[in-house]
Amino acid sequence: MKREDARKKAAELVGKMTLEERASQLRYDAPAIKRLNIPAYNWWGESLHGVARAGIATVFPQAIAMAATFDEALIGEVAACIAEEGRAKYNAYSAYNDRDIYKGLTFWAPNVNIFRDPRWGRGHETYGEDPYLTSRLGVAYVKGLQGSGEVMKAAACAKHFAVHSGPEALRHEFNAEPTPKDMEETYLPAFEALVKEGHVEAVMGAYNRVNGVPCCGSRELIQDILRGKWGFEGHFVSDCWAIRDFHEHHMVTSTAAESAAMALNAGCDLNCGNTYLHILSACQQGLVSEEAITEAAVRLFTTRYMLGLFDKSEYDAIPYEAVEEKEHLVLADRVTKESVVMLKNDGILPLDLNHIKTIGIIGPNADSRSALIGNYHGTSSEYVTVAEGVRQYTQGRARILFSEGCGLFQDKTESLAMQGDRLAEAMIVAEHSDVVLLCLGLDETLEGEEGDTGNSYASGDKEDLLLPKPQRDLMEAVARTKKPVVFCLMTGSAMDLRYPAEHFNAVLQLWYPGARGGRSVADILFGETSPSGKLPVTFYRDLGSLPPFTDYHMEGRTYRYMEEEALYPFGFGLTYGKVAVTDAKVGKISEETDSLGLPDVSLKVTVQNQGSRDTDDVVQIYIKNTDSADAVRNPVLCAFKRVHVKAGESMDTEISICGRAFSVVGQNGERKKDGNHFMVYAAVSQPDKRSIELTGTEPIELPLVL
Repeated sequence: MKREDARKKAAELVGKMTLEERASQLRYDAPAIKRLNIPAYNWWGESLHGVARAGIATVFPQAIAMAATFDEALIGEVAACIAEEGRAKYNAYSAYNDRDIYKGLTFWAPNVNIFRDPRWGRGHETYGEDPYLTSRLGVAYVKGLQGSGEVMKAAACAKHFAVHSGPEALRHEFNAEPTPKDMEETYLPAFEALVKEGHVEAVMGAYNRVNGVPCCGSRELIQDILRGKWGFEGHFVSDCWAIRDFHEHHMVTSTAAESAAMALNAGCDLNCGNTYLHILSACQQGLVSEEAITEAAVRLFTTRYMLGLFDKSEYDAIPYEAVEEKEHLVLADRVTKESVVMLKNDGILPLDLNHIKTIGIIGPNADSRSALIGNYHGTSSEYVTVAEGVRQYTQGRARILFSEGCGLFQDKTESLAMQGDRLAEAMIVAEHSDVVLLCLGLDETLEGEEGDTGNSYASGDKEDLLLPKPQRDLMEAVARTKKPVVFCLMTGSAMDLRYPAEHFNAVLQLWYPGARGGRSVADILFGETSPSGKLPVTFYRDLGSLPPFTDYHMEGRTYRYMEEEALYPFGFGLTYGKVAVTDAKVGKISEETDSLGLPDVSLKVTVQNQGSRDTDDVVQIYIKNTDSADAVRNPVLCAFKRVHVKAGESMDTEISICGRAFSVVGQNGERKKDGNHFMVYAAVSQPDKRSIELTGTEPIELPLVL
């Protein structure tokens, strides 16, 4: 249904409501209006990596793992699958008149905030640290979720607008102070892309203030930028209980009625929370107009009409059997396999069962379901941990020895003797094994959201990049056995990997690989599939070079601005093949230009697999403006493409650079054309010294004059 048609119907329906009824519909738990045959609707739904918190669903790898695939088409497929399962569940629940929380078709995903600091506990909900990668994957997700049919299949929501990435402990009172340049260059591009290209149906405001004004009450963010500059036509929703923060924590208002008025007048249509219970009081006090209440209600019912909730639609026939159907599980397996990043391999991988008789599996995350799923997850009908996946794959062809080795973190109720017993067992297992799989890391109790159900007693941020001390002790104990070790890290963020990089034979970043991810990981360990994931975040050596966590200036942060050498750079990841870009040249410069007069440029790239194994890899194009003083410090990602290259073969592919990539942002936040000379780099990693050292291949450098 076209938006203008849906809005016309919405305006007609809202026109039949009393003011009290209109106000009642601005809550996330909107009640029924029986006299108008309007059923209750709960707007709160979650679908970060599968339909969440609503029973059984396909649980894909966490969002940061999906980012590591560098695969736009794949993320679109994932989102389409989520929409299919969301419709199946909505149809089934609605048949029982169950319209409770998490059972609607408005999903509050994706999270396109920038993972600017590795300490942020919610960073694994994002697509990483790069605005371009985030925008491409975010647009793919939105389009896949919302579909292209006459009726919108499900409604996506870009969150959290804007400038939100910790600290979690301070988020209800925190004031982020980015520069105008950082706003336009880093914090806003993904949101802009989701609005202009993805036509995302909803945008969620952040908890924090930006330059003194709460995001959910900011006229500049919501009216001037989002609706005015970008032309957003959907609805705006507050983060949960964020409007209450106006008077309780930000102290910019004095009463709940004032907070409700501030948010609604700024353009926040929907309140996740209860502060809009005071909307009528605010209206009576003259703080907000009846017209503002009406407009918010019309926007919300426009979305409901576009979802076909008052009419028959093609999606009404989707059966419950679509939930966890075979094709969706196969897709989840593919995502996991594309997401695993191999950071080191001295030749030990893939493991060869012809020469391995005993495998030692050690570590608190080896047999942990929590380490599979991250946060904002659904419930799977089956879980396959790494230990289970290896057992299933080997099926008696090798003996499996197991030891947890230690707890996930320091358990104060556990005596030193008990800790020592577990370390001793781990060393015994290692000594009696031909190879050790050491599975360490975190889960949502150690990195996550402040005050959420998985971490209800503390901030979800990390204090440092170190693994918990019991795990560090375990690493050192296993290393002392001198046995071959494959180190498997299950986290949603960058950690200090200096010790495993130095002492172990291979290092794999598994992220949170999904409910059945252990089976997919086993296929990679034993060579059924080549790893091909790339880091969507920088793995720093330590925190020494990073600015304070509360500093929102981008200087010194992420691969685009950092001055020191990374341990493992953004965009890095090895495969079982040996892929390199061997040639690149300009194909075509578009005659059409964008509003700044900048054209799209296509490149013709030759990729060669010099290894003995077929593999996927990711062609990455980076650009550096060599004229402008306002150019980003380091070359930045401007295009990427996943390719499959057979062993010993070469292939040619075309890849396009958008005209916007040739623009720069001035100190005042103005995006502009400045300079004509560029250096374009083509490789399967970024063109920094460390990536060249780790991959053993130089990028193709292509001077370009526009």
